[in-house]
This record gives sequence, structure tokens and C-alpha cells, in this order.
Amino acid sequence: MLPNLCTYSNLLFGVLAIAAVFNHNFTLGAVFIILAAILDRFDGLLARHYNAASAFGRELDSLADLVSFGVAPSIMLYASMTEKWSCAGLACFAFFTLCGAYRLARYNISGSAGYFQGLPITIGGAILAALVALFHNPAVNVISSIVIALAMISAIRIPKI
Repeated sequence: MLPNLCTYSNLLFGVLAIAAVFNHNFTLGAVFIILAAILDRFDGLLARHYNAASAFGRELDSLADLVSFGVAPSIMLYASMTEKWSCAGLACFAFFTLCGAYRLARYNISGSAGYFQGLPITIGGAILAALVALFHNPAVNVISSIVIALAMISAIRIPKI
């Protein structure tokens, strides 16, 4: 129950991040995404510690991660660019979200190795949210979102810690 509570809280913070973006509060949105990332770290640790890992929990975690680290940061990016760069923002919103979904699906079907293949969406989404909140430069944010999205679907191996 405790691991799933962390996952639900992760999802709640992702939804709150989206609500913050609707209110044009990108800093609060980034804070919520970072809080979601912290909770995402604990759900798996708790599930393994209490031997409570389940198929339901894994699926719930992926759905929460897609909202919190795929959709929420890319909505932040798009909302920050609607005045002059709306087409580029929309393209990056779609690309980042699709790459995040692909990355999560690939992770779910791969075995549990000692490494991640590609940048984990948790890290990618948190970095994108922080960049959007810190830099109000559309060109920097577009390039960053593309680089992060490509890193998520890349074949690079990142050791699990």
C-alpha cells in the first residue's frame, strides 16, 4: 500500500504541476515536478524493501511517470512559448511526450539490468521543467527539449544507483 501511495502522490504532483502552468506559475510547476521525482524514487525502493512489487504497481508507476515527467514538463514548455513560438512549442510538446511514452514502454518490457537504457524520464522531465522555469529563452528551451527527448530514447547505458 505504501509504495502505491507514493506513486499516487507522484501523479498528484504531476497534475498539480499542470494546474500551476495553467495559472502561469512555472516555478511552482517545476517544484511540483521535482517533488514528484522524489516520490518516484521512493515508490520502487519501498516496494522492493517490503517485497510488495506488483504488476499493478509497475503499470501505475509508468502512467504516473508519463503524466508527471512527460506531459507536465512539455506542457510547461508549450505554455511558455505560445505567444511567438507556438508551432515550435506544440511540436516539442508532442515530441517530448511521445519520446517519454516510448522510453517508458521500452523500460517496461526490458529485463531488470544494472543500467537504464536511455535517460530515465524522471530525470529528463525534471531537467526540462527546471530549464523552462529558469530560462525564458524559447530557443534554449526548444533545443533542450529535443536533446533531452533524444537522450530518453537513445541506447546509452546509464548505471542504476
